[in-house]
This record gives sequence, structure tokens and C-alpha cells, in this order.
Amino acid sequence: MGSIIALAVLIALVLLVLVIIAKTVRIVPQARAGVVERLGRYQRTLNAGLTILVPFIDKLRPLIDLREQVVSFPPQPVITADNLVVGIDTVIYFQVTDAKSATYEIANYIQGIEQLTVTTLRNVVGNLNLEETLTSRDHINAQLRGVLDEATGKWGVRVNRVEIKAIDPPASIQDSMEKQMRADREKRATILTAEGFKQSQILTAEGERQASILKAEGDAQAQVLRADGEAQAIQKVFDAIHAGNPDQKLLAYQYLQMLPQIARGDSNKVWIVPSELGEALKGIGSMLGSGDTGEAPPRPPIQPV
Repeated sequence: MGSIIALAVLIALVLLVLVIIAKTVRIVPQARAGVVERLGRYQRTLNAGLTILVPFIDKLRPLIDLREQVVSFPPQPVITADNLVVGIDTVIYFQVTDAKSATYEIANYIQGIEQLTVTTLRNVVGNLNLEETLTSRDHINAQLRGVLDEATGKWGVRVNRVEIKAIDPPASIQDSMEKQMRADREKRATILTAEGFKQSQILTAEGERQASILKAEGDAQAQVLRADGEAQAIQKVFDAIHAGNPDQKLLAYQYLQMLPQIARGDSNKVWIVPSELGEALKGIGSMLGSGDTGEAPPRPPIQPV
């Protein structure tokens, strides 16, 4: 009986020693911090590594993670300046910098950050209309980060980044926006088509104008060249005629050769007989007369009928 009692006492002493050792020797992992309370009051902050506590006097509170943490808050209904309700989903990147302040300055710093984000977000978006809210994410993020960083500094928390993950306007507004965007795209497409057609017409007209100018210049140069050629031909003929010193007989003969060409056209209904034709006929008559004297042959007598 005595041996059993001694064995129980020994087991109890071993368990007590193990408990004392467990409460005395503590290991804090890397990027963690622990707050030690002695008799209910803050005593010190434990960093990573091996530490010794006074058993049953020192108490180690739950370890605090010192790494950067990411918290995504559910969508919050926010009213814009034009009285439209939009749902905004935010993401907060924060880091605990002071384990003591994070333990004693606020009961739950994550919940505090969430509520502060909601209130600040409503204040910021309440001064913006829907279009500004959708296009001013960077502005909203900067204002949220400034307010949160200032408020959470005394909690031992540093807010590194604030990002708006989604902004969801009402379904009716989304339909209207889609219709407006579709109309804007169709308008831009119509404008681009009209601009292209306009440019095409301008280029075509410019090309036709340049072609007409070049054609007119070509025709003018051709006419000038033809006129110069005809003038040179006439001058050569004139020079040749004067060089040959033609007499009246040759000129009369040339008149007779040109008469069939004058009468050849279908539209020639009226002939204009030049005044020189009589002189030309006289020359022909003298040329066809008998003898070299140039005298006309005697007219035969007219027989009475």
C-alpha cells in the first residue's frame, strides 16, 4: 500500500515538474511576438527565440503575427452624392508593428480596421457621384489609406495598402451604362466611317483635280506644239513659194486643184467664190490659148438658127 502511494506521489511530482518546465521555458517562432503579464500587469514583450518565464506568476498572452496580413471585407452598401447605392468590396494590407499596443489599445484590431474602413469609405464616396466613384479608385484608395494609417497608428498597426476590389452599381444603372457605352461605341464607329468616307472623297477629288490640271496642261502644250508646227509649216511653204517666184499661171492652176477639195464636204451647201477667181480663169485661158504670143484665138462666127 505504501509503495502505491509513493508511486502516485512520484508521478505527481513528475507531472508538476513537467508543467513547471512547460510554463517556464517558452519558444517564440520567427515573425511572432508575445506579451508577458506578471500578476496581471504588462511585464515585457517577447521576441522570436527561447525565453524563460516565472511559472504561475508570468502569463504569456496569445502570440501576435508580425507579418503583413491581407483582409478582404465583404461588399458594403455606400450612397453616392447622386443618391445611388453601390456595393464596394475593399482589401486591406496591414502589419502589426507594436504587439503591446495591438493587445491593450484595442480589443480586436481587425474588427476595428473593418469598421473604420466602412465609415471612411462612406464619407469619401458620399462626396462623389457615380461616375467619379467608378473612375477615381486611386483617389479613394489614397484617402482611405491616409485615414486608416492615422487612426490605426495608436493601435500598433500600420496600413500599407488599401485597394477597392469591386464597385457594383445597381442592376438598372448597369443596364443604362451598358446601353450608353453601346451607343457611344456605335457613335464613334459612325464618326470614324464618316471621317473615312470624307477623307476618301477629298483624296478622290484632289486626284481628279490634279488629273484635270495635268490633262489641261498637256492639252495646252500639245496645242502650242501643234500651232508651232503649223506655223513652221506655213512659214516653210511661204518661204518656198516666194523662193520659187510663181507666176499667174501656176497660181491659177493651184486654184483649180483646190476647188474639188472645197466641194468634197457634205455640209458644203454654199460656195464662196473668191474675187481672184476671175483673174485665175483669165490666166488659165491665156495658158490654154494658141501660140506663144498669149493672144486669145479668134471667136468662131455665130451661125444663125
